[in-house]
Amino acid sequence: MKKQILIGVVLMFSLNGFSQKGFKPLFNGKDLKGWETYIGAKEKGGLPVGLNVDPMKIFSVTSLDGVKVLHITGEVNGSLATKKAYENYHIRMVFKWGDKVYRQLNSGLLYHSFGPFGAGLDVWMSAHEFQLCTAKMGDSYCMGKSYFEIPVLKSADGKTFAYSPSGEKTMFGDGKTAKNGSKGGDYEKPKGEWNTIDLYCLGRTSVHVVNGHVVMINYNSGQIENGEVLPLPKGKIQIQSEGGELFVKSLELEQIKEIPAGLLN
Repeated sequence: MKKQILIGVVLMFSLNGFSQKGFKPLFNGKDLKGWETYIGAKEKGGLPVGLNVDPMKIFSVTSLDGVKVLHITGEVNGSLATKKAYENYHIRMVFKWGDKVYRQLNSGLLYHSFGPFGAGLDVWMSAHEFQLCTAKMGDSYCMGKSYFEIPVLKSADGKTFAYSPSGEKTMFGDGKTAKNGSKGGDYEKPKGEWNTIDLYCLGRTSVHVVNGHVVMINYNSGQIENGEVLPLPKGKIQIQSEGGELFVKSLELEQIKEIPAGLLN
């Protein structure tokens, strides 16, 4: 009996170790090493605060329930961006909303980011957005000059496009059908609870997973240059400050060679 218990304990630790194999933290739980900041204008029509100047502490590390977390105030639009670009990866992010709301509980995980800050809505680098905005968590948005294709079903009025495996593959980006594709289901947890999102990127395909549910698949990732779509398989990671207080408990990345079976339809 003791031997069986010991084998079970060893197996449990082995499986736990395997599930974490390859993951490396993008947020080290101590400081913002490996990241840079870009803060937009404090007031509409004003000048941006700029690069690596953050007097309002829009992005910082603080303690929450005895754990070090990344704190994003949301008071002013801003970007926290990795200095490195990444390709063929799986990101897992655990976060929840705080109590302070300046406009709405809004933020986003931007990936395959490229080019200068300010290309997207005068603040962010061009990128694909994994929308975190409450009620829209999992949406895709083309920030700046990014491009992707999503199988979608159109609303009756033709104004919204919701992801569906059985939908018609549609072009998104500047000058295309639209810039935003809606999630294929609502799996956001109530305010105050921790959400877990997973982002899988391989080649020019990306999958958005919210609390264990696939809600979006983007295909043919690209960047629009002079009206032409060029392949976009990699880029930097950005996290937005965009109107709502956010706490990030963990943010980690592992390299992948394939998207897990069952996630792609």
